[in-house]
Amino acid sequence: MLLHIGAFLLDVDSKQATPWHKLAPRTRILCTLLFVFAVVLTSDGHWWTWAIYGLALVSLLLLTRVTLPILLKRCAVEFTFIGVVLLGTLFRGGGEVLWSWGPLQITTVGLTVLGSVTLKSLLSLLILNFLTLTTSVTALLYALVELRTPPLLVAIIASMYRYIGVLIGEFNSMRRAAESRNLMTNNRSIRLVVGNMVGSLFIRTYERGNRVNQAMLSRGYQGLPPTMENVPSGGRRDVVALTLTVILALLGQAVYLGK
Repeated sequence: MLLHIGAFLLDVDSKQATPWHKLAPRTRILCTLLFVFAVVLTSDGHWWTWAIYGLALVSLLLLTRVTLPILLKRCAVEFTFIGVVLLGTLFRGGGEVLWSWGPLQITTVGLTVLGSVTLKSLLSLLILNFLTLTTSVTALLYALVELRTPPLLVAIIASMYRYIGVLIGEFNSMRRAAESRNLMTNNRSIRLVVGNMVGSLFIRTYERGNRVNQAMLSRGYQGLPPTMENVPSGGRRDVVALTLTVILALLGQAVYLGK
């Protein structure tokens, strides 16, 4: 089960002392968004542009000494869901037909679109997961508030993060109870038990969530968890980081301007 792997560990590398960690959290979010927009808005088939962006991203990963196994696990889990959608782009019409079987055709245009969308997805997943690995969740939430994100949306994200642990704990206790009663002996019984567990899990977490929310409100909760960490406030290095990100985005696009 996906809930058992270490792919859901957040802010594992948030305590490091690197130039990236010295940036204000809102600056990290802005740099990440600029990078993602530059990647996804690049036209199909611009391989050298993505090579430049990929090289810059790899350099950033090495500079910050991020925990690569956890980063790759998280990207692998997320890309599993995206990969199903990507397969549909392979059979796109246009260009030279390389293979056909009935109504299905693989063309040069389909391969170009598949490769382009795959690279866009990989680069975007890497930089977004890198952001959550190197920045604490509380700092990200306060940075979203500073960037004028609607407070209700920030409160929803905070609650989602808070209840991930509750969800995993409830699921593990139900799984152990089923295993202790020998209810998961074969594939058929496992499917039946997991199906029942999902429905029961929703009810149990919903009721528990209401109780926890009432307790939090009675203690003065206002939508954001308190923070005790020393968060950088921003300065000259933040301006430099944003400038370098813009230059990188323009440099990648400039490769094909003369063609």
